[in-house]
Amino acid sequence: MTDQMIIRREGAAGYLTLNRPKAIHALTQPMDHAMTEALLEWRDDPAVEVVIIDHSEGRGFCAGGDINLLRNSALNDGGASGREFFYEEYQLNHLLMTYPKPVVAFMDGITMGGGVGISQPAKFRVATENTRFAMPETGIGLFPDVGGGWHLSRLQGRLGQFLALTGARLDGAECLWAGLATHYLPAKALAEAKERIVHGHEVGGVLSALSENPPHARLEDNATAIAKHFASDRFEEILASLEADDSEWAAKELATLRSKSPQTCKVALRQLADAAKLATFEENMRMEYRIASRVLTRPDFAEGVRAVIVDKTNDAKWDPATPEGVSDELIDSIFAPLPAEEEWKPL
Repeated sequence: MTDQMIIRREGAAGYLTLNRPKAIHALTQPMDHAMTEALLEWRDDPAVEVVIIDHSEGRGFCAGGDINLLRNSALNDGGASGREFFYEEYQLNHLLMTYPKPVVAFMDGITMGGGVGISQPAKFRVATENTRFAMPETGIGLFPDVGGGWHLSRLQGRLGQFLALTGARLDGAECLWAGLATHYLPAKALAEAKERIVHGHEVGGVLSALSENPPHARLEDNATAIAKHFASDRFEEILASLEADDSEWAAKELATLRSKSPQTCKVALRQLADAAKLATFEENMRMEYRIASRVLTRPDFAEGVRAVIVDKTNDAKWDPATPEGVSDELIDSIFAPLPAEEEWKPL
């Protein structure tokens, strides 16, 4: 167990409460391990009818994974401890996706990266007016992992490709509209929702009863443009499409893409294209572990984290520096199978 998690039983529910408020509850390996142990213990316990994933105080549900650990691993141990972190985190993602009991994730506040990985597998995903959802990995040279290939590739109208490439932040109304949330509740209603669930009330009924109509989803206004400009699985063609559009929106998205890691953008497009054809989440996580094992130690990750998180200068020098410099051979090597003994396996 770890003090970074509050794990408890209350009535019919098992609670997994993230508890690193100063880090916006970013996931560490001990947190992943503690959640996995609890889920395995509750899986066959008839007294636990539902699992609630939420956070303690603070302005976010979960800001992502332990980026500092991953960068230190990339710089100091050849990626060994980073790969271990990914391996266990992906086992948790898969366990949640295949869990036999209903899981409710309360995505109140910042929900990014690793926070997406533990909320999207949940049967019930609750957004609020505080929700800020994003997969911002192209800005740090990583890739939209933790099941991102599976979840994003299954969104309507190329929204997944748009989110993966731009790292756009969605509010709660946009999450509901896109299908990333199943319910929209005012934050003030969350305590009541949990109380009713704990007392054995049917989860869907509780959430529906306390739901309210969200504001207009601004994302919907750009859905046609997103479907048009992000239609290709080739990054150069997306850039060219945006360049040919003289609208303010296209110019803004083009500038955003020009700031991202070209390698990560190409990895993400290939990842989503491949994931869309996979039959199981297990296959997706095996693919993502292969990618993670490679990109962790490529130049863009340590450089991206330096620019965005360590120095906060946002002046990353990507390598390769241009989309044209990222060869198909490089992308193929990132997706290639690992030696059999190194491949990822579920619990």
